[in-house]
Amino acid sequence: MVVLEARSKTFADVPEPGLSPQDMIARARAMIPTLRSRQAQAEAAGRLLEVTNQEFLDAGFYRIVQPRVFGGYEFELTTYVQVMMEIARGCPSSAWVLALVSGHPIMLADFDIRAQEEAYGDKGDYRCPSVGSPVLMQREGNGYRVSGSWDYASGCDVSTHAMVSGMARDETGAMSAMLLLIDRKDFTITDNWSMIGMQGTGSRKVVVKDLYIPAYRTAPMSMWQARGGTAVHPNPMYNGRKGSYFLIELGAVVVGTVKGALDLYEEICRTKSMRFPPKIPLFESHEFQQYFGDAQGKVDAAEALLLKVVERYVEACAADPVTGGDFSEETDRRLFVMAQEACRLAWDALEIIFTTAGTSIGAKDSMLARIYRDASVQKTHFVQQRSRTAVNAARLHFGLPALTPF
Repeated sequence: MVVLEARSKTFADVPEPGLSPQDMIARARAMIPTLRSRQAQAEAAGRLLEVTNQEFLDAGFYRIVQPRVFGGYEFELTTYVQVMMEIARGCPSSAWVLALVSGHPIMLADFDIRAQEEAYGDKGDYRCPSVGSPVLMQREGNGYRVSGSWDYASGCDVSTHAMVSGMARDETGAMSAMLLLIDRKDFTITDNWSMIGMQGTGSRKVVVKDLYIPAYRTAPMSMWQARGGTAVHPNPMYNGRKGSYFLIELGAVVVGTVKGALDLYEEICRTKSMRFPPKIPLFESHEFQQYFGDAQGKVDAAEALLLKVVERYVEACAADPVTGGDFSEETDRRLFVMAQEACRLAWDALEIIFTTAGTSIGAKDSMLARIYRDASVQKTHFVQQRSRTAVNAARLHFGLPALTPF
C-alpha cells in the first residue's frame, strides 16, 4: 500500500479549517429540537428524511472522522461520539444512520489507496453503510464476480456506496471472507424494513446482480483484527482492530437515545404533580427524586464509560501506527464488553424512566414510547449479545481461542 506522507497531496479540499471540535458538538446540540419535531415523520417515512440528510451534509457531520487528505475534519473519536450522542438525543433513528455512515471512514481506511481515492472523489463526499453475512463469489481475472443481497443496510437511501461482504477461495483453496466496496449505481434497494422501533433508519436490503469487483476494492475480513503491512494513513486511529470500534459507533447512539429520554423525563418531573395528596410537583417528591437521581446516575456512568472505551481504543491503536502494536484480540474483546456494559447502564436507566413516567407515556404517539421501542430494537443487534462476548473475552484471557468473531 501507498502511505500518505504528511499530506503531500490533497485529494479534496479541507472543510472549515478553523472549525473546532466544540463548534461541531454545538452544531449537533442545536439540532435536538428540530430532530425531535421530526421523529414521527421519520418513523412514518421509514428512512432518514432528505431534509435531515441535507442538514447533516451542510453541518459536516459525515466528515467528522474522515481523513483531512480526503476532505474530512479528521477530528478525534471523542468528538465523533459526543456529536452522535447529541443527535441521538433528538432522534435515535436519524442518529443511527448518521453514526454508522459517518463512522465508516475508519473501516475504509484499511482498503487500498486506489479504492479510497475513488470512494472520496474530488469532493470528499462519502456515505457508506456496512453490512455482514458474506455471500459466495467467484474469482474472475484480477477480481471477483458477485450476485447477492445483504439485509440491514442502515442509511442505504442516502449513501454514495455500500460496504458488503463476500467469500471466495484464496490461493490455498480455503474459503476467505472479505469486504467489498460497491458504488451506489451498482446496487438496488429492496424495502423489507418494517419494525416496531428504529423504523426511521431505513435499514433495508441492498442487492447486486452479476457485478464485477476489482481486487483493489476488497479488503480481507482480517481488517477486523490487528492489521498487518503498511498503513495508508499516519493517524493511528485508522489502524486498529474494528470490532470494538463498531460498538463505539452503536454505543454512542444508545447512550444518546437514553439521554434524550432523560430530557423528557425531567420535563415531566418539572411540569406534572403527584396524583395523590399532597399534590406537590413531582420534582419535589422524594420518590421521584430517587427515580430521577438513579436514572441520571446510570446515564452519566454510561457516558463516562463509553468515553473511557474510546480513550483506551485510541491508546491501543497508537501503540504502533503501522500494525496496531499490542492491540491484541483480548484487548479488543474487553473493550467490546466495556462498550456493551455502557449500553446496559443506559438501558437500565430507560427502564426506570419508562416505568415511572406514568401510563400516558405508553400512548402510541408518545415520544417516550417511541424511544422505548427504539431501544428495544437496539438491544437485538447481534453485537449487543453480552454473554457471547464475555465468554470470548474470558477464553482469550485464559489462552483459549474465541468461539465466535464477536
